[in-house]
Amino acid sequence: MAVASLEAALGDAKSFVEQELDALLPQALGPEARLIEAMRYAVLGGGKRLRPFFVVQSGSLFGVDRRSLGRVAAALECVHAYSLVHDDLPAMDDDELRHGKPTVHRAFDEATAILAGDALLTHAFALLAAPDCHGDPFVRCELVARLAQAAGSAGMIGGQVLDIAFETTSPTQQEIIRMQRMKTAALFTFACEAGAILGKASNSARAALVAFGQEIGLTFQIIDDLLDLEGDAATVGKAVAKDAGRGKATIVAELGLARARTQAEAMAAQAIRHLDLFGEKAELLRGAADFVVSRKS
Repeated sequence: MAVASLEAALGDAKSFVEQELDALLPQALGPEARLIEAMRYAVLGGGKRLRPFFVVQSGSLFGVDRRSLGRVAAALECVHAYSLVHDDLPAMDDDELRHGKPTVHRAFDEATAILAGDALLTHAFALLAAPDCHGDPFVRCELVARLAQAAGSAGMIGGQVLDIAFETTSPTQQEIIRMQRMKTAALFTFACEAGAILGKASNSARAALVAFGQEIGLTFQIIDDLLDLEGDAATVGKAVAKDAGRGKATIVAELGLARARTQAEAMAAQAIRHLDLFGEKAELLRGAADFVVSRKS
């Protein structure tokens, strides 16, 4: 597919979700204004918006209304932003930069950062539960349940716990993959599955998108770990070379740079094969898989 078409679609998804977030987040008024300023700073502060792109593209396979897609994409970005705010705290990764800007606890303070993350997480579920998300309450309930699973102890948060634990142990490669499937791939999987849920897709179509999302999430994490070693901080938008110094367990540390990149390319190719069911309608998703492997930030 044409690179220009993918770039246009990525740009459209980014603009779309940022407009939705700006409209759906509360305004910084009243005595709680500082909290809301921190929420908006965290979630409107930049980023590739890849997860919203996958929400939009998976939903387009089934003709889902853009208003529904916007709500779900915004909810997912709220969860993602909350996780970054908390990850950046001194008690976790102790980072000072995110998207080339001071992290929330540096721009505000630690207490405000914690509360802003909490508020973003709860706001996400309010967005999914609202009737404007989808007319069918069963669809809304399923979205809430699936995002909770992806973000909770069996998903992102559980993966973060394992990531911390593995700094002082010697996990196997399979244990590292399981951790990354939880910590990173779970939200990508939700992003891809969400379109099928909204579109009330067949079991086979939904399973194909779940498999695609899992492979893309793992690919994304390997490339992220490669960028931590090979990337430039100005391009990446955050500090680099920190994970190796902390003894983080990664596929790159296990396999080395060259073999890890080969592994990422193989995973992306496998992800693309899961899309055979959708034919030409999934060309932008296929292009995004290639983009995830080749990205520089």
